[in-house]
This record gives sequence, C-alpha cells and structure tokens, in this order.
Amino acid sequence: MDLDNQAKNTPIIIDKEVSWDKTQVIMSKTNPRGIIEYANEVFVDVCGYEDYELMGQPHNIIRHPDMPKVIFKVLWEKLKGGENFHAIVKNLAKSGRYYWVITDFEIAKDDKGVIANYFARRRAVPQEVITNHIEPLYKKLWQIEAASGVEYSEKYLNGFLEEKNKTYVQYIMELIYEQEKLNSKNTKEEEEKGFFSRFFGR
Repeated sequence: MDLDNQAKNTPIIIDKEVSWDKTQVIMSKTNPRGIIEYANEVFVDVCGYEDYELMGQPHNIIRHPDMPKVIFKVLWEKLKGGENFHAIVKNLAKSGRYYWVITDFEIAKDDKGVIANYFARRRAVPQEVITNHIEPLYKKLWQIEAASGVEYSEKYLNGFLEEKNKTYVQYIMELIYEQEKLNSKNTKEEEEKGFFSRFFGR
C-alpha cells in the first residue's frame, strides 16, 4: 500500500472503545519486519479489517495516534534482540474506535538462528490499570515526544521506571497482577513467568 492510499484509508478517530469479548485472545503472525502473515478470527473481529485487508500490511495499520512512539521503539529493540517483551498498547480499529491490549510474543528462528517470524498474543487489560496508570503515563510520553522528540520521551520513561526500581515489563506486570488479584480476590503469589503463562494461556 502506498502512502497516499494509506493516508486516504486512515480511519477517522472516534473516542469510543470497540465492543469485544475480552476473554478472547487476539493472535497474529508477522515476518521480521512486522508485515502481517496471519490474523486469527478474533483479531479480524476486533480490528474490523477483513483478512485480505490485513495480509501483507505492516502491523502499524492498527497503531493508534495516541500511542507514544517510545513504547514501540523499546518493543522492537527487545524483539530484534530475540527477547520477548510485554507491552500495553492502544490499537485503532477500522471503525476509528480503540481497544487496549497487552502483548506476548513467541520468536521463531530458522535453522541458522535468524529470526523468521513473530507470533503475538494479545489480551484485554483491566480498565482500572488503563485509566489510573497507563493513560496518564502515555499522555505524558506523547506530550514529551511532540515537544522534544522520542529521545527525551525515552529519558523520561527510564527515569520514571528507575524511580520505581522496575523495568517496564515488571511495572505493567505488577499493575495487572494486583488488579487481577483485586478482581478475583485471589491472594496466591505467582512469579512473573507463571503469571504471564496463565494470563496468555501458555
């Protein structure tokens, strides 16, 4: 798709959430450059694009303009280094509505150890986590990017995380785990890997 067509096809933003079954898992497969090679039915239903509209397109076809670029910068640095990365992302549906998800990746390599594909699972995020923590942080990062660029957005994010003495993944994991615990009244302690394995059904 050329840039002119992409601009014409960019949805008009509607500040309303997509209505979807948040118990479902959104799945996709991309090549190392983030080009979509597969999307499951849940992905198609939630984003509103048909399969044929998604295949061969960059995954940023669903990138919401509210998202700070620094989150994708860090995500791609980790993935290209062969490391899984969990990120909370606001996506843009074809209708112009939004939906929030948390990502989980499997990295497939060829027999030479070169990354061949990324398999992504995405689940809904508790609304309290979005409203109380993620939206205020992302808004600040976006504002810094608009004023001073991604470099300073990343410096702010690093400072924010250093103050909390956590990595980004540890920070969002703790937010979600604490909210899930509140929601389910489950007090069982779980380690990071165990929590995400349960969360993503892996």
